Amino acid sequence: MDSVKTRKKTPSAPPRRKAPARVKSLYSQDELKEMFRRFSIQRPEPKGELEHVNPFTLVVAVALSAQATDAGVNKATRALFKIADTPEKMLDLGEEKVREYIKTIGLYRNKAKNVIALSRMLVERFGSEVPRTREELVMLPGVGRKTANVVLSMAFGHATMAVDTHIFRIANRLLLAPGKTPDEVEDKLMRIVPDEYLYHAHHWLILHGRYCCKARKPECEHCVIADLCKSPEKTCDVPAPLVELPAQMFGPTP
Repeated sequence: MDSVKTRKKTPSAPPRRKAPARVKSLYSQDELKEMFRRFSIQRPEPKGELEHVNPFTLVVAVALSAQATDAGVNKATRALFKIADTPEKMLDLGEEKVREYIKTIGLYRNKAKNVIALSRMLVERFGSEVPRTREELVMLPGVGRKTANVVLSMAFGHATMAVDTHIFRIANRLLLAPGKTPDEVEDKLMRIVPDEYLYHAHHWLILHGRYCCKARKPECEHCVIADLCKSPEKTCDVPAPLVELPAQMFGPTP
């Protein structure tokens, strides 16, 4: 999610967390560290692809992205955010006009209603400021746990795991953190990802799923972790990549 104008929120050091309870994994600690080390070399500063200009527009963009592509959301919100980049301006615009801006996005009528409702709640309950806790964020209409995790990470520098369709697929396909629900996958990933890589981990996994380990056919020949991967769906066996080479050597990078 490419941010413009917002101050960089990435912490200077990995945020501390309590020692997670161990969970069973097919991957050893050394394998997990090597996996995320390679991701960190491939994409040292990973970013999401939803465009936004501040925490408010980030909340709106992520809420709109449910069952929609980032590219489709960006196309709709570029014009919207030029005239409504605060809760007050969004309320002044009104639901009908918001619908006109986002009508190319799936479920746009209900999403427009949620955008106005969450803007009103931000003004009336939170002093027009986006709250900084998950418990408060999920109170906003149209904002679920995944959206809250994205906002906490990108706007406020928290280490979170926003499990979207790509991460859910990757976690199960690679047998990395298999689970039947996004919450189960999130909990397992938060426990197994090495601390030093946790902050960027959700972006690495999303981008890996979007550009390499694709839903219909994984491009294992371009994969930086193919030799580590334990997926039964792996399409080829390859030697360990020369991970010190430039990222362009390892397949598509957005």
